[in-house]
Amino acid sequence: MKIPSFPLFKALLSATLASLVLVGGVSHADPDDLPDIGSPAQAMLTLEDEYQIGRMIVRGLRDQDQILEDPEVTEYIRSLGYKLSSQAHDGTQRFNYFMVRDNSINAFALPGGFIGVNSGLLLKTRNESELAGVLAHEISHVTQRHIARSIAAQSRSSLVSTAAMLAAILVGAAAGGGDAAMAGVAAAQSLAIQQQISFTRSNEAEADRVGLGLLARSGFDPNGMPAFFETMSRLAGSSELNIPEMLRTHPVSGNRIAETKERAAQLDVKPEPQSASYAITRERLRVLSTPAGEDPRAYYAATINNEPDATSAQVYGKALALMMAGQPDKAVPIFERLQAADPTILQYHTALGQAQLQAGDGAASLQTLKHARELFPRNVAVTIRYAETLMQKGDSKQAHEILLDLFNTVPPTPEQAKLTAQAANAAGDVADSYYYMSEYHILSGDLLLAVSQLQLALAVPKISEVQRARFEARLDEIQQALPKRSARRTIEASNGDSRRRAN
Repeated sequence: MKIPSFPLFKALLSATLASLVLVGGVSHADPDDLPDIGSPAQAMLTLEDEYQIGRMIVRGLRDQDQILEDPEVTEYIRSLGYKLSSQAHDGTQRFNYFMVRDNSINAFALPGGFIGVNSGLLLKTRNESELAGVLAHEISHVTQRHIARSIAAQSRSSLVSTAAMLAAILVGAAAGGGDAAMAGVAAAQSLAIQQQISFTRSNEAEADRVGLGLLARSGFDPNGMPAFFETMSRLAGSSELNIPEMLRTHPVSGNRIAETKERAAQLDVKPEPQSASYAITRERLRVLSTPAGEDPRAYYAATINNEPDATSAQVYGKALALMMAGQPDKAVPIFERLQAADPTILQYHTALGQAQLQAGDGAASLQTLKHARELFPRNVAVTIRYAETLMQKGDSKQAHEILLDLFNTVPPTPEQAKLTAQAANAAGDVADSYYYMSEYHILSGDLLLAVSQLQLALAVPKISEVQRARFEARLDEIQQALPKRSARRTIEASNGDSRRRAN
């Protein structure tokens, strides 16, 4: 098969292969295969190309329900990630952080600055500096462009031999997935094992070194990185556990642990106190990631003998387990005590509001979350929970307004854009509902569906001139992002559909 001439497609082919390999986990290439710093990686794959590729892969994970869509957890991992990446010297790189609904121990970087952390990894860390050490390492893979450099090292014959299969994956993704796309992904993962493409030892050493600097500049204990390496080493030596996925792509040796310990000792850092959100998020994840058929209450019954002797985070987890098990009436008084003891913890407010709503006290839930919004203005988790309660209580108009107020300032996730669309639709603003569904598809990487939604928005009768200008401007942006022939066909087809609906 002849590879199409436009450069983005060729970049998609090569980078998708590398990304699928990275997620799947393979053995390491020989360290002598490390491309030179002066390799043509920059010319072969731009930062924008990498971003589009990474977004497509994340969309696939989301379509398979692999991404944990929880406002409190997402807000924490994003906040921690941005605290670290803000210390990176390359200000042109975008970063996006997300939790993966998987109890295995793994974390990974994708093209374009997308960084995923499995719930199992966060639960295995013992403090926030260990978790920050993992994130700092993955951030460094991105800033050092290890993915692009690895792709540049692959031979043209390797790309040609996989072009047809990867093209099928891309076509399937653009069309919304399906069996053909899934078959292509499975084939790519099988082939990836044979390709032996992964980060080299030199890449790993560089990510360790740069990551330690990020940790120190961000106020974390740099010893958190070698400490977690030691945890991984112990797991690797345990006959009771399978080798963690992370060890296949990030192998840990005694020398590596010693080197990172030595470098960490040379950094003169006074770590900041650990955030309360780390322990709370850990317990929240423990409950949310409980395997099907198991009861999270059992863990807390075995762990907490006497509530006064437990940590606040453990008590929070116990109450959350009660709420998830359909006992919100028992959870409410626990959350009330936690909130009264420390009203600065926003997770106590959102959990109390959720429990009150589930217990049938919608008025109390609205009061709790309205007060929380006053304490934590424009906080994503608080605003989402308040909007959800407003919608359930029949006030979709206000829910729509507060979501717009938030997302005009803070970029939403795809699920949050979808919630805004649902609120707009329930409030009777059909045109805005289509518009925010287009934003959902843009964030998910499906530009064709985004075009369709914008055309539906433009076809709604009696839209204002402001709305029309906004919709058309967004449509023009998407047209420029699509390959020209594909964009023209899509816009023509969408225009035809819109005219038929209008008539």
